[in-house]
Amino acid sequence: MSGRLTVIGLGPGNADQVTPEASRAVAEASFFYGYKPYLDRLELREDQTRVASDNREELARSNEALAKAAEGHNVAVVSGGDPGVFAMAAAVCEAIEAGPQEWRAIDLAVVPGVTAMLAVAARIGAPLGHDFCAISLSDNLKPWDLIELRLLAAAGAGFVIALYNPISKARPWQLGRAFECLRAILPGTTPVIFGRAAEDHRRGAGQDRSQA
Repeated sequence: MSGRLTVIGLGPGNADQVTPEASRAVAEASFFYGYKPYLDRLELREDQTRVASDNREELARSNEALAKAAEGHNVAVVSGGDPGVFAMAAAVCEAIEAGPQEWRAIDLAVVPGVTAMLAVAARIGAPLGHDFCAISLSDNLKPWDLIELRLLAAAGAGFVIALYNPISKARPWQLGRAFECLRAILPGTTPVIFGRAAEDHRRGAGQDRSQA
């Protein structure tokens, strides 16, 4: 008997920004799979179980969660922000497509959340009030050449650009290279917003024109 799997977006980190739908989904699930810092945000009951994994184990996490749901359990996979924006919803759907036929009978739901670019935008005004796009600088799942093409196309078309996954220990150079690409098209007066700790209303976004 197949169970249920819900992919839940927890928002940028502030408990006030977790949606009522996400809170209900957390209350209903029995097993929770996710990156440990996201699981640590949850206040679970004694009858609810956490299964933590590292940040770059999305596919293995999805497979484990689907296998548990296929046993008939109510399972949740948690993401920060919105699970459909560079997060776990895509990994779960890809795992279902590549996995055993029985996984397709699982009752799947995706619960949206407040993604980082919306939280940062709210701190500074309305930078996304017109056309915009989101581009991930991670080349784990796509080649860097494709990322550069998308950056140039978006800048040339006049989009406001939200950059996700800008830098990591394994990818220390990509944000600088992205700015080099954008400088070829955009004027030096273009505002650049750096967002961090977007869940905190007192901080989380700063403006810098020197990098444009």
